[in-house]
Amino acid sequence: MEVILKEDVEKLGHRGDVVKVAQGYGRNFLLPKKLAIEATPANKAVIEQMKASAVRRSAKEKGDAQQLLTQIEQVTLTFARKTGDGDHLFGSVTVVDISQALEAKGFTVERRKVHMEEPLKTLGEFHIPVRLHREVTAHVKVNVVKEEEQA
Repeated sequence: MEVILKEDVEKLGHRGDVVKVAQGYGRNFLLPKKLAIEATPANKAVIEQMKASAVRRSAKEKGDAQQLLTQIEQVTLTFARKTGDGDHLFGSVTVVDISQALEAKGFTVERRKVHMEEPLKTLGEFHIPVRLHREVTAHVKVNVVKEEEQA
């Protein structure tokens, strides 16, 4: 099945690309989430117009992402978590926690743009990549500290 991507999809392509995907992936994931449209002759004609506007939009988004990059890299997020023996965390710090903390500080970042291999389960300082644009990646400083027990 051929689809035209409306958004950048990691490991598949960028906005405006015409790609071949499996039927199930296209019908069950890409189309319902509005990440792509079916590649019909009419849609292919429309995509040429979309590509021209996408180039302009991408240049503007990259400029905005560069400004946001300098602001985000100065931010330090601190999470206090309960710990057990050996400073092992009960629970973890996840992508959702980081995106919500950034939003509380005034930065609107979708959680899918925060890239973590797995949730943080240890105390310490971490640098978490946040992909603001396909060519711009910021690194947010995240501190995970021990929660003070209430006596």
